[in-house]
Amino acid sequence: MGIVNVTPDSFSGDGVTDLKRAVAQAQAMERDGADLVDVGGESTRPETWSGPGLPAEQEAARVLPVIAALRGVLSVPISIDTYKAEVAAAAIGAGADLVNDVWGLRRDPKMAATVGAAGVPVIVMHNQQGTEYQALISDIRESLEESVGLAVRAGVAVERIICDPGIGFGKTREQNLEIIRRLSDFRGLGHPILIGPSRKSFIGKTLDLPVDERLEGTAAAVALSIAGGADMVRVHDVGAMVRVVRMADAVVRGA
Repeated sequence: MGIVNVTPDSFSGDGVTDLKRAVAQAQAMERDGADLVDVGGESTRPETWSGPGLPAEQEAARVLPVIAALRGVLSVPISIDTYKAEVAAAAIGAGADLVNDVWGLRRDPKMAATVGAAGVPVIVMHNQQGTEYQALISDIRESLEESVGLAVRAGVAVERIICDPGIGFGKTREQNLEIIRRLSDFRGLGHPILIGPSRKSFIGKTLDLPVDERLEGTAAAVALSIAGGADMVRVHDVGAMVRVVRMADAVVRGA
């Protein structure tokens, strides 16, 4: 999954606000081997995450023109990265094929019904305020199971639900490392596992590197995640990570 951040304040420094640049970035990702492209219009950097969030109208104004333009030029599926039902519905109308909700259908009470009515796949990610857990892995699993339940009750087909343990969201550096180390524990959920370690702060803290020097750390996290059972990886550097993924798959799955 290639990341297209249509925002001026992306934590990774790769945000684009120009329509032509966003489309060109997505097309380059497809050429580099991305299997799908994830379009988001709201930054998830920690300092912007504790407030009320970006107004839905502003978020929609950022992502809808990009999705509509991409629908005409990409052959791979397009995902809308949003936790707002209003934005998700509009994005699906513009051509998005699935919804990636970083709050696991919990932030907006209308989101589950919106996804269910649209009949599209959904990625439910674990997220929380703060980093306190009784037992990290079991707490995350329980939360994801509840998100899956919300989706199923809203009419989403079981086989169209993807689970993401939420690297970098409500977790410390040590907790993020433990999730990757124990990723196989999430296979029992019975759903494909997506993981998004790309360029995140736990890599920077581990290697003492700025965001633009985390390629190798991302590669290590991606390879180890695949070894642990990840089915999808969400990344910024598609070309390099496609090579990492293919090599890891050859070892782990004989692909």
